[in-house]
Amino acid sequence: MHWQLSIGASPDPEGTLFRVWAPAAREVAVMIDAFPEGKQTFRLTREADGYFAAHVADVRPGMRYAYRVDGGDPRPDPASRFQPEGVHGWSEVVDPAAFVWSDADWRGLPLEDLVIYELHVGTATPQGTFDALIDKLDVLKALGVTALELMPVADFPGTHNWGYDGVNLYAPSRAYGGPEGLRRLVDAAHRRGLAVLLDVVYNHFGPDGNYLREFSRDYFTDRHQTPWGDAVNVDGPGTQPVRDFFVNNVLYWAHEFHLDGLRLDATHAIIDDSPTHLMAEMSARVRASLPAERHFLLIAEHEGNDPALIRSTGWNLDAVWSDDFHHQVRVALTGEQDGYYGDYTGNATDLAATMAQGWFYQGQVSPHLGHPRGAPARDLTPPSFVYCIQNHDQVGNRALGERLNHTVSLAAYRAASTLLLVAPQTPLLWMGQEWAASTPFLFFTDHHPELGHMVTEGRRKEFAAFTAFSGTTIPDPQDPTTFAASQLRWHERAVSPHTEVLTLYQDLLALRHSHPALRLRRRDAYSVTPFGLTTLIMHRWAPNGTDLLIIICLGDKPQTLEALPRGNWELLLDSEDPRYGGNGVTITTGASLTLNGPRAMILHAPQR
Repeated sequence: MHWQLSIGASPDPEGTLFRVWAPAAREVAVMIDAFPEGKQTFRLTREADGYFAAHVADVRPGMRYAYRVDGGDPRPDPASRFQPEGVHGWSEVVDPAAFVWSDADWRGLPLEDLVIYELHVGTATPQGTFDALIDKLDVLKALGVTALELMPVADFPGTHNWGYDGVNLYAPSRAYGGPEGLRRLVDAAHRRGLAVLLDVVYNHFGPDGNYLREFSRDYFTDRHQTPWGDAVNVDGPGTQPVRDFFVNNVLYWAHEFHLDGLRLDATHAIIDDSPTHLMAEMSARVRASLPAERHFLLIAEHEGNDPALIRSTGWNLDAVWSDDFHHQVRVALTGEQDGYYGDYTGNATDLAATMAQGWFYQGQVSPHLGHPRGAPARDLTPPSFVYCIQNHDQVGNRALGERLNHTVSLAAYRAASTLLLVAPQTPLLWMGQEWAASTPFLFFTDHHPELGHMVTEGRRKEFAAFTAFSGTTIPDPQDPTTFAASQLRWHERAVSPHTEVLTLYQDLLALRHSHPALRLRRRDAYSVTPFGLTTLIMHRWAPNGTDLLIIICLGDKPQTLEALPRGNWELLLDSEDPRYGGNGVTITTGASLTLNGPRAMILHAPQR
């Protein structure tokens, strides 16, 4: 290992070094369980910058420990690697060097090779564990995805949670199998050529089990506010240890778990007025710690459409979620105008502009927000934009957790799926999307009764103003059946109409990986032109002349193209092919082409 975690519990052959930041404390002690004579307490020594540390002999991996600050109650380690009894329990000493890796030759994947499969560990399989996911890796590899993106796994209250209520940032949840389970999953994925990305939350902590203020109130500040209250304090005086706490977490995932990158949640809510933004420091330090040939990708969620996130003169990240694409497609298919969907027309002109620019808003005023949003990003490559037609947010934040295929026809779903997978941007699939899964993805929690009641009431009030859900009973996040209803049913893949949709996804991904025009993902290698209100014509060029012409209609009304671009075009793939569950109507290409509803056609000019 080229890097070692400088906080937390670090075992060695003689014992374990404990180190924690508590700058205002008079004294800090570590309590150790599992000695023959019972619990013992050892006082830590104050170091510079407010750290306390001590090496305790004979403390071995597997033993439990907790800190006491100024004689207070025992608390878990802020940098605990494992919380076997949950977020309120004692921490466990873990030896990060004990796992035997088999991925010595693995170097990760470059951004342009990513096809991301986002999943929630607890609902992706009936068992809801890292180890159970290993059994699905061959299926996902055969599908054509190249990277798994795990929703947050930092330990959270209860036995199930989306992960955004995490409070132990260094501790993979015991509900999923803990740190060793995550290592087994990553190692198994690498053996199959699959990358593993992790969604991490650095903008807030969950409301239950967060003991950071007992170690230092400087972890948070009321100088900045977020939707979750006081902001994390990364730009106040003397807060380098707070910054280091988050930066070290990035390094931790890269080195101790061999992860291939992170999805950084809601980075617009990390407010940093210092000369170097925390995200830029993270990027610089993790890249400096790894070999040059190692791909470690940083992908941000940020509502600002800000190209500075990607530029080397800014945060120097690799990619950013571009929700504008999702929103335009959703409005095109459903006509929704509630909330932020009111900012989008979904017409072909605006969707074409979105795909040409990377995102739609590049300085225009957002009616929903009431101020300008975004900036042009012409210098960014298409893979720098992560596109989706659904993800955990856009499904789970709906009142009833409906997937796109629950609200539109399968013909429209097939057309939108084709658009996503032939675009040069980085595609992200939401688990089960490839077979149009029947299961919803609902919002679920497992908080203590008092907090759980507040969450339930808040959820129902949140949707009271949405016309689409007027009079609807919103599922109770605390009800165990809400969690159970969200679990995937993998057996659906073998039955109609799911198996036909799956075949379409397999064929599209095989084409994306193999066809020269789809493998070329430069800005000058594609164009998107609107036709009418609901149809796009995409041209993908390849140096050897194996161009593709892709015609995608997202509307229900017939569209007639009087003249195709010049070329001897032949049909390569039709989303309405009966193999994919389509209507089976044969369409011949010639001087004109009529589409009678949602449909995607990929045409090619075969070499003679």
